[in-house]
Amino acid sequence: MQIIRATRTPQQAGAYYVRIQAMARKHKITLDAEFDEHDTPQTKYIVIVDDYLPIATCRLYAIDETHINLGRVVVLPEYRGQGLGRQVVEEAENWARELGFKTAVLDSRDNKVGFYEKLGYTKDCCCPVIKGDTFCCVRMTKKI
Repeated sequence: MQIIRATRTPQQAGAYYVRIQAMARKHKITLDAEFDEHDTPQTKYIVIVDDYLPIATCRLYAIDETHINLGRVVVLPEYRGQGLGRQVVEEAENWARELGFKTAVLDSRDNKVGFYEKLGYTKDCCCPVIKGDTFCCVRMTKKI
């Protein structure tokens, strides 16, 4: 397996593939809902590839000069339970740190909070639960 910092269109397409296969199909999320204003050619993505197949991804983009948003952390169902979610988050944090960011912010699905807590994230007590069309989310942060 290879971890890629996706900076080129073909690599970014791998991130999109994982999101469509693992989230849009399963949860019946439209493409317009899955791909928002933060999915641009300048957006950064981490992609894990197994041989030729993209199998996990994470999106990251700047909020301001010190805060970066991590999101759309997705692993194909048949690859779950192998630590790939942890790997994409850790690589995203490493990249963000190299770029000079100090704090990672994410909106965790309410049933995934424990996963992020194991990675050192804490709930933002000032932010209420975010109710989306598909999921309820909890804002979490981590000093990186």
